[in-house]
Amino acid sequence: MTETPSLYIGLMSGTSLDGVDGVLADFSHGAIQTLSAAFTPFPAELRSELMALQAASDNELEREALAANALALVYADCVRSLLPSCPAPVTAVAVHGQTIRHRPELGFTRQTNNPALLAELTGIDVIADFRSRDVAAGGQGAPLVPAFHEAAFGKPGVARVVVNIGGIGNISVLHGDGRVTGFDTGPGNVLMDLWIARHQGRAYDEDGAWGASGAVHQPLLDELLDEPYFRQPAPKSTGRDLFHEPWLNAKLASFSAVAPNDVQATLTQLTAVTIARAIVDAGVRPDAVYVCGGGAYNSALLRAIGVELDGVKVESTAALGVAPNRVEALAFAWLGWRFAQREPGNLAAVTGARGPRILGALYPA
Repeated sequence: MTETPSLYIGLMSGTSLDGVDGVLADFSHGAIQTLSAAFTPFPAELRSELMALQAASDNELEREALAANALALVYADCVRSLLPSCPAPVTAVAVHGQTIRHRPELGFTRQTNNPALLAELTGIDVIADFRSRDVAAGGQGAPLVPAFHEAAFGKPGVARVVVNIGGIGNISVLHGDGRVTGFDTGPGNVLMDLWIARHQGRAYDEDGAWGASGAVHQPLLDELLDEPYFRQPAPKSTGRDLFHEPWLNAKLASFSAVAPNDVQATLTQLTAVTIARAIVDAGVRPDAVYVCGGGAYNSALLRAIGVELDGVKVESTAALGVAPNRVEALAFAWLGWRFAQREPGNLAAVTGARGPRILGALYPA
């Protein structure tokens, strides 16, 4: 008898605030198979509102609730675009939500979402709120993807590092002996995106071309690196709560004469250096570093990481069979599957939680 596919849709909208990545995945027999993928961009008004909600503002409760409703509509559109490729009914939609506050040191993390509305719109069970249980158990609630990286990309006896470069960067160190460590390294694309939007009106630096046209300004890089977060021991996590426009403006205050493209080159180097130092500090010499997220499409950034790692091979997760823009959505589909199996989704060694926990909450259709 042929087993019915175990189908889950994973939805991820990250700190880059560009839109929703969705994947349809099959976890039959414990395998991890991507059947299809989709991307649904945010309407400009929703992106602006989600960006504004990153900081304290007036009437936040109502504005966040309305943004959550609008976000659920985008999530539903992404789900609908994946349904025609489903060979069987989808068990559940696993949705991360849009992080607008991440303060685990205060005991909370906030992912804007309306999973009840998403269940109503799609007629499919929804699993959401993956981070709060880990925080309740004393953890950072992030990063959650290392457990998935080990399941999807780990190879016994081989040390590998998986780097996700979205708005924020994070690493998963797969030691090859079953141990997994990882944490948020600091800015991924967030500062580069802010700077190019300010000077060129573009959402991101395509392939790192603008940054590559400039030169790294070492005194500015030293100032950017003089941030306590980089010296803080793991477990740790961060976000736009720290690395935002006021932070960048303060760091640039004494460097107004630096050319804009040189600033972009220096911000690119900041991301490369902080990622490379985190890998070196992990005490492994990996066979390769595999990059996912939007940063995987910035060849200048990948070259810079490779130089900082003294020639370690740096390439995208496509080399391991998963396109870099699909990894995080696939990770949350996997976390949804883990929830349905009543299996833990976190790694206490990564987040600092008191132990393994089942992550998520169910909103039945």
